[in-house]
Amino acid sequence: MRASPPLRATTYLLANGVTGLLTLLTTLLLFAVGGVLAVLVAGIPLLAALTLIGVPVAGLERRFQRLVDDRPLRDGHRIPPRPGLTSWLRTRWTEPATWRALGFATLLMTVLWPIDLLAVLLGVTVPVALLSTPWQFAVLGDGQQVNVLKTYPVTSWSQAVLTCLVGVVTLVACVFGVVLLARARGLLARAILTPPEFPVNERVVELARSRVRLVDAFEAERSRIERDLHDGAQQRLIALSMMLGLARRDAPAGPLADQLSRAHDEAGQVLVELRDLIRGIHPPLLTDFGLEAAVLDLATRSAVRVDVRFAVSERFSRTVESTAYFVVAEALANLAKHSGADRGEVTGGYAGGTLTVAVSDNGRGGAGLDGGTGLIGLADRVSVVGGRLSLSSPAGGPTRLIVEIPCQTLQASA
Repeated sequence: MRASPPLRATTYLLANGVTGLLTLLTTLLLFAVGGVLAVLVAGIPLLAALTLIGVPVAGLERRFQRLVDDRPLRDGHRIPPRPGLTSWLRTRWTEPATWRALGFATLLMTVLWPIDLLAVLLGVTVPVALLSTPWQFAVLGDGQQVNVLKTYPVTSWSQAVLTCLVGVVTLVACVFGVVLLARARGLLARAILTPPEFPVNERVVELARSRVRLVDAFEAERSRIERDLHDGAQQRLIALSMMLGLARRDAPAGPLADQLSRAHDEAGQVLVELRDLIRGIHPPLLTDFGLEAAVLDLATRSAVRVDVRFAVSERFSRTVESTAYFVVAEALANLAKHSGADRGEVTGGYAGGTLTVAVSDNGRGGAGLDGGTGLIGLADRVSVVGGRLSLSSPAGGPTRLIVEIPCQTLQASA
């Protein structure tokens, strides 16, 4: 069974009063010891620890809040990115929640704890002293005189009874006063410790950052798969193809030789498809030689003649290069399948902190983002890295796709 509101309010004020007093004594002790040892440098960590004294105090306050408010008090602390004391300290010292907790602890140990303890002391002792006046007059005063609260003399039974009645009124007033004070104290602590609502613009920034992190993780996983296929399955297929070729050469003419020949041809076809798959996951040419060489390779393998005037010798992050590469790959695929063009062009460069890629053709035009050509996926992918995709494709042509990605070179970001 849950305790009554007056008892919970009294417990809340008493717990906060004791916590504030202990916090004050601990702070003074750490400050004194740290100040003495600062000459030997050993005291500097103790002085730095004083800035974190609000963290446990705020943690206790969140527990005490349950006595006066059913709503949970949000923590506001971030989870350290890595295990260990250094990561924990860096996170705590760089987050607003720590400084809000320090402000609350400072207010608690300088102003609030005396008020809390005094409210509990007066709220309990004054009504008890007034209500027990008849008993004090009969037992302690021996029916002659008793000093209530050490100040008010009671010399008759009528005064004792009247004082007891005043004690009843005082008890009611103190109960309401303690409950009201406890709730006000709880609201004050909640106002100080509650983290502000996440602004919409910060939510957008955090969402964008999370999308970038997901893309980076995706690119890393693609690179791992490409490496595993290249170093594992592809090498095994090459070895298998060589073994089949040797077996076909040594086998006598007949059905067995024919079967080995077909198996050797099939292994070669699988190897070609696997190489195309690896190139589609993350082309080794892009990793080894950069965006300019990879774009030139795409144009060379295109079914439609494509002129290239794309001069980019700089190297960028894996995500940026991969995004630009697959934009060109998808655009050239659409050019060959849907445009009806007999000629295309890839242009672009890097200037002013922006990587620009443009793909155009002399086809029939009429392309759109909703035409089922994968352009919406490209637009989403470009937006993740902070870029912009624009498309111009009037009926009758020509079609021009432009992608602009703000980025830094690897040399500049190093």
